[in-house]
Amino acid sequence: MTDNSMISQARSQVLGDIPRRSALRSPDKTALVHRDTRITFAEFDRLVDSAAACLWEHGLRPGDRLAIMSHNCWQFPVVIFGAARIGVVAVPINFMLTAGEVAYLIDDCRPSGFVAEDALCPVVDEAIEKAVVGIPVRFGISVGESRAADWPDLDAALANVASPAPDIQVDDDALIRIMYTSGTESRPKGVMHSSRTLMWQYLSCIVSGGKQDSDIEVHALPFYHCAQLDNFLIPDLYLGATSIILDRPDPVAMLGAIEQHGVTNLFCPPTVWISILRELVSGNRAPMTLRKGYYGASALPREVLNELREALPGLQLWNFYGQTEMGSLATVLPPADQDSRGGSAGRAALNVSTLILDDAGRPAGVGEVGEIVHRSPQVTLGYFNLPEKTREAFADGWFHSGDLGYFDRDGYLWVVDRKKDMVKSGGENVAGREVEEVLYEIPQISEAAVYGIPDSRWIEAVAATVVLADNVALTTQDITEHCRSRLAPYKVPKSIRFVEELPKNPSGKVLKRILREDHSAE
Repeated sequence: MTDNSMISQARSQVLGDIPRRSALRSPDKTALVHRDTRITFAEFDRLVDSAAACLWEHGLRPGDRLAIMSHNCWQFPVVIFGAARIGVVAVPINFMLTAGEVAYLIDDCRPSGFVAEDALCPVVDEAIEKAVVGIPVRFGISVGESRAADWPDLDAALANVASPAPDIQVDDDALIRIMYTSGTESRPKGVMHSSRTLMWQYLSCIVSGGKQDSDIEVHALPFYHCAQLDNFLIPDLYLGATSIILDRPDPVAMLGAIEQHGVTNLFCPPTVWISILRELVSGNRAPMTLRKGYYGASALPREVLNELREALPGLQLWNFYGQTEMGSLATVLPPADQDSRGGSAGRAALNVSTLILDDAGRPAGVGEVGEIVHRSPQVTLGYFNLPEKTREAFADGWFHSGDLGYFDRDGYLWVVDRKKDMVKSGGENVAGREVEEVLYEIPQISEAAVYGIPDSRWIEAVAATVVLADNVALTTQDITEHCRSRLAPYKVPKSIRFVEELPKNPSGKVLKRILREDHSAE
């Protein structure tokens, strides 16, 4: 070993180091709880070692890709860290995808191995048949009683490794993760991250989010999404906090877990916080230990924010704004600003610089809407196999988010909309989020989404789809009259639909693409 390699090894700060360091600090403390399984930090580190050894035994090497497709379970982070420990690139995949969609991702990232929940193995098998490339290494995760007959069991493989994996020196800027974007507008893109980008991101989350090693956090949103995985689960494992893993974001189960485990922290997108609020009111429940609440994916409507704080007066709230390419945290609105700046995305997180650029690429003035751009060591390495998209995203030395926003006179960021979600009606720009805030002022409306649809007169017209609360009545005329009293005429929805639920991806984002298609088809 050369002097340089010895120095590099001594200075290691990579993803695979996290379980080992936490185990040295707090070996007997509970790291993970999933169903009836409790795992200490020392046990977690040993499982990660076993996963690394298992993958190595089956031929995976640094730079190879390993896909993982599963609902939340304790095995998920074991596989993520086991892969990282030997330089294998983890590729979490959305468990809601069809076989054809999974086949597209397989052909894009060409994984050498695949770990899938037993119930999802048939979908993956079909996807592999459709794909151009084969996958030689496969393991099934048993979640419950079922077992996939023809996929080797991951738990058994972890328990029967023949020898430890070699001590691989992983470069901190080597590709270690590919996170596919949710594809709300187009085909998913593979966002590349290294240990360096992720470790800086974890520090931003811990400091800007007020996290502590004494926290106990519920993790119910899917781990294939960077918000739950990289803003909350892995920072908790990094700190030495305790994580309660739930299969899915069911409000009843989440409140039950909070009460059972004395949970202090919870992250949800606004759509899930709304569901929890309904359960709190209908069940007359008030979990006393919950102290830190986080929301993201979209701004929490002011009316919902007020109701939530009334139901849980001891709860402090943070708004985390960002995107997959930022790993994902970019800006934070802390508890002290929730009342005075509710609806704002806050200020740049610890390791982020944020700017607003106008259409000419110049810094925008106070109150002037432009594109939100960032500089940070957290920023993605680029898009996998998409060099042109990468160059476009990094124009002028800034990462271009695709979001529109402005700074107020005190430097707080206000996100107006996605560039692609801005409605251009009759030559005027209409921010869907502004109209949604007005709709949420109507007590009978539970959820709302605003978007543009083709129109022969206006080229594009403002349209809305709303979900009503239970056992209430409301007409399109009622909604229109309310909007006319609060908005300029060109911002008032020209078409309003009522549905029982809004289409969302598992991270809680409303799929406006589907709403546009459904609306236009009527």
